[in-house]
Amino acid sequence: MLADLHNHSCLSPCGSLELSPRSLLETAAASGVKLLALTDHNSSLNCPAFAELSPQYGIIPIFGMEATTTEEIHVLCLFTDLEACMAFNKYAYSIMAPFLNNPEKTGDQVYVDAEENIIGEVEYYLLSPLDLSIDNIGEKVGEFGGIVIPAHVDRPAFSMTSQLGVVVGGPWSALECVRIPPVFNGSALNTLGYPLITSSDAHYCEHVARRPFELDVSEKELLPGGSGSEAVMEIFKKALRKRPM
Repeated sequence: MLADLHNHSCLSPCGSLELSPRSLLETAAASGVKLLALTDHNSSLNCPAFAELSPQYGIIPIFGMEATTTEEIHVLCLFTDLEACMAFNKYAYSIMAPFLNNPEKTGDQVYVDAEENIIGEVEYYLLSPLDLSIDNIGEKVGEFGGIVIPAHVDRPAFSMTSQLGVVVGGPWSALECVRIPPVFNGSALNTLGYPLITSSDAHYCEHVARRPFELDVSEKELLPGGSGSEAVMEIFKKALRKRPM
């Protein structure tokens, strides 16, 4: 199936207010994406609406966030269970640097219901780092039942390589790249044998489904309970391990 594990919504301050969970799902479905993650910066507050709407579009939802570590490395934190995701969301907010957001300068941070009504706005600036380092974020996310994938490792900003100079080992289920094979500063990037994926990192409607990837798993395997149920994490992880390295 076609998968895309890195997408933002109107909750991210750098995202478009037009990119609601419904708009994200509608656009992804039109492009044939079947497995879709919502990963706003340091928050999962649009995931409940995303979960409610996903069955209408024939999409299997993955819940999560794009967390920022203390080193300012972006890491995708992904969950198949909405309740577990929201528990991690609460924890992440408790360890976020407490800088207040100024919507006029840094962008709106609104979360919505399934009908696209604004139900709240996040107070702290969501691009601030969490009090989690790259050394311990994987273990902490795992305690909540999730997996971690370092984001856009071949980008010159907010990536593992931009901040540390190299890809470092960890409990990564995969590495996200802009392009495969990944190149950094003109040289092939040593990805240490981790499975590689691409994702859209969509912030605007026109970005949705621009870089999906193929995942070797059937809908029946991943979603044995049928439409409206949640994906099986172990099957999801097993499918990621089949990706090229």
